[in-house]
Amino acid sequence: MTFAKANDLLRLAQLAASRRLGISLEEISQEFGISHRTAQRMTSALEDNFANVVVVEDDDRRRRWRIQSPIPERLQPRQENTIEALEIAARAARDENRLRHARALEDLRDSLITRLSPRDALRSEADAEAVLSALGQVARPGPKVAMRPEVTDVLIEALRGPFKMRIVYGDTDAETRTVEPHGLLLGLRSYLVARQADRGENLRHFRLDRIHSAECLDESFPIQSGFSLNDHAAQAFGAYQDPAQYGEVVWRFLPEAAPRAAEFQFHPNQSAEYRDDGSLIVRFKAAGWLEMAWHLYQWGDKVEVLEPAGLRALVEGHARPDFPALP
Repeated sequence: MTFAKANDLLRLAQLAASRRLGISLEEISQEFGISHRTAQRMTSALEDNFANVVVVEDDDRRRRWRIQSPIPERLQPRQENTIEALEIAARAARDENRLRHARALEDLRDSLITRLSPRDALRSEADAEAVLSALGQVARPGPKVAMRPEVTDVLIEALRGPFKMRIVYGDTDAETRTVEPHGLLLGLRSYLVARQADRGENLRHFRLDRIHSAECLDESFPIQSGFSLNDHAAQAFGAYQDPAQYGEVVWRFLPEAAPRAAEFQFHPNQSAEYRDDGSLIVRFKAAGWLEMAWHLYQWGDKVEVLEPAGLRALVEGHARPDFPALP
């Protein structure tokens, strides 16, 4: 067995031990980027090399491989990649004022380090620090709206329930509102997606920076039937939702800008095709014309809005020919 295959087998053993229901052939294929047949060979090697492997069937009658007792710590591979990932995630959480998540990630990182031998812990920390010191965060132009940690902590607690929340929104002396949180959209400006029952069944967006106080109530509620935060977010180009603007969007990038535009994902559900003249047509369905206009301005006169007419009218006359570079 080669060293690479041995490492893969150890990693498979860790996955089989750490997942309560074990791991299936489909999950192995996806995790390691291999064929179904190669995944079968790996499970055979797992059974041949570990005595405590059990094979069970899940509710869908798929076979799953599980190791009944944890792998000895001495078989644990080096953890610098995991330590790096946890540290980066913790720093991102602190930047977004998600202090509860930051503390949990830091506790997990520290717990992982304490399980290593002193020599491996020192080496893993040193290697991770070398990478982290070389990773810089690119400053984004424009102001970044700060979120209040005391508000985000309450939001996360409410989402776990899910529980209703009482918030003061807009003006500091505004009347309280009772809302049913469905999710958070994090970005340059972050939003709470929630239903306010006294204003109808439709989901509304509340800017987190305008929530002045929040209280988690001891009252649960049913999530809107069929709700998916990813599907909900995909209805907008950015974060702003407007059902009246939702529809097909078609942009044409000129041949000199087409290669650069092809590197962008403007929307999760976009399609793109080159025309015979070398231009690039990008299509997707979304709302939020103003956020689209903000982005399109960066392309100067190298992009043309074909649809919708309202967006075309919004950007008309604002395409500059003198930008020295494309986004």
